[in-house]
Amino acid sequence: IAGTQIAKDAADIILLDDNFASIVTAAKWGRNVYASIQKFLQFQLTVNIAAVVTALVGSFAYAKSPLAAIQLLWVNLIMDSLASLALASEPPTEELLKRQPVNRSKSIIATRMWANMLGQALYQIAVVMFLLFGGAEAFGFEEGHLVESDDGLYPGYKKENSIHYTLIFNTFVWMQLFNEINSRNLEGEFNVFRGIHRNPLFVGILLLTAMLQVVMVEFGGKAMHVHEDGLDGMYWGVSIALGSGSLLVQQVINIVFKYCHLHYGNWREAKRLKASRRLATRHIDATSNS
Repeated sequence: IAGTQIAKDAADIILLDDNFASIVTAAKWGRNVYASIQKFLQFQLTVNIAAVVTALVGSFAYAKSPLAAIQLLWVNLIMDSLASLALASEPPTEELLKRQPVNRSKSIIATRMWANMLGQALYQIAVVMFLLFGGAEAFGFEEGHLVESDDGLYPGYKKENSIHYTLIFNTFVWMQLFNEINSRNLEGEFNVFRGIHRNPLFVGILLLTAMLQVVMVEFGGKAMHVHEDGLDGMYWGVSIALGSGSLLVQQVINIVFKYCHLHYGNWREAKRLKASRRLATRHIDATSNS
């Protein structure tokens, strides 16, 4: 009895049902948990990079962030609570067993994840910067930093929530929602919707978040720091179109990463072969001289 207990204490996995197939199931679920954490980190860090840069640039340019504090709280709710539930609910697949084991000393943020995060963050920042500095001229509304300032600084303007900053907030959230679909994949899969029908919880949370965003923009008013009349159909179309651009950007990231990874691998292999030939030549020369 004492020996059995010592063996249990020293073991990493204990089979309670005398079935070795349980090891496969345990490995599958263990890898799924690890992959779910990676998916959430990939999504969360992308949101953080884009939100921080947006707030800093707006503050430096106009002494006012285009994303209000209450709006950032809503973005954090999407990122921390709803997205974590959605991405952590992915069921395990057989493909997880085909992956190589992960070394315990290896970073949880893989190179591929960095490519996805930086690529998506750059797209989101570019879209927000376009709307912030060129949106008023492109769509014909007044600049948000003027509309949301009082008469003391800008005579003729009454402090109120602007269409400009409401459009930026709405577009920013829709980019996160579409990128949440991208974040389901870690290995550069081109079909980002693959297997989504097997996870009704993910689909339900995504639809719930989208409906809540509509309510926030159309009826949030002062509470959500959005324009009191919401946005009209054209601006909703712009927001969703720019948000869905995240899906296209992900395909571009996949192609560029695959191309760079292939050529980098060929370059390393050629360098290794060259070094091997050089060492072999030195060995032959040393043998001849002796």
